[in-house]
Amino acid sequence: MSRTPIHTELAPAAIGPYSQAIRSGNMVFLSGQTPLDPATGVLVEGDISVQARRAFDNIKAVCEAAGGSMDDIVRVGLYLTDLSQFAAVNAVMAEYFQTPYPARSTIEVSALPKAANFEVDAVLVLP
Repeated sequence: MSRTPIHTELAPAAIGPYSQAIRSGNMVFLSGQTPLDPATGVLVEGDISVQARRAFDNIKAVCEAAGGSMDDIVRVGLYLTDLSQFAAVNAVMAEYFQTPYPARSTIEVSALPKAANFEVDAVLVLP
């Protein structure tokens, strides 16, 4: 099975040896997106809600570059440095998805790249 890299300038460039996403068949595996501004590569300033919106906007841009949309996401992984912020992230996630919601895992981590407080990854299935 082939692996096709997905890339868009509307999401931050990879900061390591990985692709923004890889398409294999009709599935697209999106790498984690932190709240980096794609134009500057700098972490956005603000609370967890601001950071979550930027990270979801980055995921949305990669979905669109792959030929899909947020409605095609079947699974998301959420990573927070402080799980007490989960309710705020949950509220932001509800702005980006509608029922049926994707499957999800939520994990508290000790640190994220560039001192982000939030990261999201996803799996997308194209129609």
